[in-house]
Formats: sequence, structure tokens, C-alpha cells
Amino acid sequence: MEFSVESLETPALTKAQLAELLFEQIGLNKRESKDMIDAFFDLISDSLVEGQDVRISGFGNFQIRTKAPRPGRNPRTGEAIPIEARRVATFHASHKLKDQIQGEGDLS
Repeated sequence: MEFSVESLETPALTKAQLAELLFEQIGLNKRESKDMIDAFFDLISDSLVEGQDVRISGFGNFQIRTKAPRPGRNPRTGEAIPIEARRVATFHASHKLKDQIQGEGDLS
């Protein structure tokens, strides 16, 4: 099954546009499409909040990384400001996705 996103007018793909694509190309009703997209992103978000990595075969990995506290500075004033430890989400594309971006393959 192939999805087409050429008709998108904005450079960013939104959750509403993903739901619309499910409606148009798979035949789910609009409510089911929206619920499925919301559930998908909620599952990813909840897993990351719990500290679990999310691996999507052929697409990439989402991970939580803990950054240590470090010294920083205000670029305007030059004043030293400590940057607190924090958790950040990272994404690493799979080789398959990287190859497709370079025009060397198909994601399917």
C-alpha cells in the first residue's frame, strides 16, 4: 500500500493531515483516523516519558537522553548561568530511511 503526500500545501506534515490521508487512502472514517493518529503519538510519548526507547523498523529510533548539568552563559550579557540537568528526546533515522532520503531506495 502506497501513500501519497504530494498534495500537501505546507512543508510540515501535521497530525490532522496524517488523519486525512488515512481517511482518503485507507477508507477509515474521519473520527477513526484521528483517534488512530492520536493513539500512535500518545503511545510514543508515553513510552519516552517512562524512559523506554521507541524503535520503528525501517524508520528510526526515538530515545531519551539525560544531559548532565553544565555551565552556560547569557549570550547577550556574557553572564555565567548554570544549565540544569535535563532529559531530552533524540531521533536517529534508520539506514533504510537515510538511503531513501538520499534517493537510493524505497521505504516499503
